[in-house]
Amino acid sequence: VETTPRLAQWRIENLASCTYRKSDPFKIGNWNWHLSVEKNRVLFVKLFPEISNLTRDNPPIASFIVRVVSSVGDRKAITHPEIKDKVLKNEDFVWAIEVPLTGKFIIDVEFLDLKTASPNGGEPCSIWAEGFTQQRSNAKAIESLGRMLTEGIHTDITINASDGSIGAHRAVLAARSPVFRSMFSHNLQEKELSTINISDMSLESCQAFLNYLYGIIKHEEFLTHRLALLHAADKYDISDLKDVCHESLLEDIDTKNVLDRLQNASLYQLMKLKMSCIRYLVKFGKIYEIRDDFNTFLQNADRDLIAEVFHEVLDAW
Repeated sequence: VETTPRLAQWRIENLASCTYRKSDPFKIGNWNWHLSVEKNRVLFVKLFPEISNLTRDNPPIASFIVRVVSSVGDRKAITHPEIKDKVLKNEDFVWAIEVPLTGKFIIDVEFLDLKTASPNGGEPCSIWAEGFTQQRSNAKAIESLGRMLTEGIHTDITINASDGSIGAHRAVLAARSPVFRSMFSHNLQEKELSTINISDMSLESCQAFLNYLYGIIKHEEFLTHRLALLHAADKYDISDLKDVCHESLLEDIDTKNVLDRLQNASLYQLMKLKMSCIRYLVKFGKIYEIRDDFNTFLQNADRDLIAEVFHEVLDAW
């Protein structure tokens, strides 16, 4: 089974009239998974996690979409309606398909979210959110630093965004960014006027940027402003923010965002994201599902990037 962080594809080369097959284990999130198919009068597709102590004690709570796609000809697809927050233990998802399927086909599972039970008995937590929101420090120093920003305590510099202004602290900005440190150390306009003009960011994105620098950004805010934060991280040489944006953008590539992600990966030299997007388009066959958008992409994208995509297409052929 071929996988990305949230997508699994199992290619069936041939299925006899009455047979059963089970995939090798594949890892998505914290669990190993299996797909199986059984063909009799109808085709049964099953998705289930591998039995383990983790599965028994804390089974995954999954949201996902399953498709069966013909891998030849016009690549017709049959899609099961979205499954939302389903507890999966062992063969808890079974899909009976009455449409006759012959020859080669692909079973495509797109995981929209995976949750685990909260250790303190609260609401289940998304495993893809815990890296940013669940592990934030509650130390008093971080709390106080956040209050300095939110309450405007002794701010000494004003940032002018495209649609408003916000106060901040030179020391914090200089500590987090070598570009800001250089601004405040030399006889530049920002040193004399105590202002920084960031006209290529909205006030809302700029607030998210500062919230990250001060350690108080929320996960939902981060997701909303990821691309603006990536731009700021590149412009102001904040490597940890660039790495966090890169890893996050890898996690939820889909047909709606893959071309935009690909162009940003090329622009900011994010090789892992670029190759993941190309692999998603070519190896997983998603290029067929977004033909119109891909044609527009070909008319506007960088020539070297287009050449890389077509090199992968030729390799796949």
